[in-house]
Amino acid sequence: MTDLRIRPAGPEDLDTVLAFWKTAAEGTSVSDDRDGVERLVARDPGALLLAEHGGELVGTVIAGFDGWRCHLYRLAVHPDHRRRGIGSALLAAADERFVRLGGRRGDAMVLVRNERAQHAWRAAGYEPQEQWRRWVKHLTR
Repeated sequence: MTDLRIRPAGPEDLDTVLAFWKTAAEGTSVSDDRDGVERLVARDPGALLLAEHGGELVGTVIAGFDGWRCHLYRLAVHPDHRRRGIGSALLAAADERFVRLGGRRGDAMVLVRNERAQHAWRAAGYEPQEQWRRWVKHLTR
C-alpha cells in the first residue's frame, strides 16, 4: 500500500482510536478507555502508532519501551483493509522505533485463540516462547 502513512498518535486521536479498537481489535483490555490511552500518550508520545490510508485510520500498534524491554500491544488492522501489508508496515515502524531507543528484543502478547494474529506475528519474524507463562495481577484504585 503505497499511500499508507504511519505516525504517532496525539491526544486529538484518542476517541478515534478507542472507537477503532471496538471494530478492529481482538478482545478488550482493562486499559481500553480514554484515561488509559491518555496516560500512554502523555508518558510515551511515540508509543501509539497509527496507520492511515486516505486520511482514514486503518491500523494501530502500541510499541512501548520501558528502557529495558520492548513490548507490542494492540496490533489491529481494520477488517476491510487486512492482507494489504498494513500490519507488517506497523511492525516495521515499531521495530525501527525500538532500535532507535536502544531496544534489543521485542515481545508481543497474542491471544491463544487468535489464530489469524498468530500467523501474522510469525510472518513478521516473531515466534512463541512456550517456556514462559504470563502472570497477571489486576490493580485496584
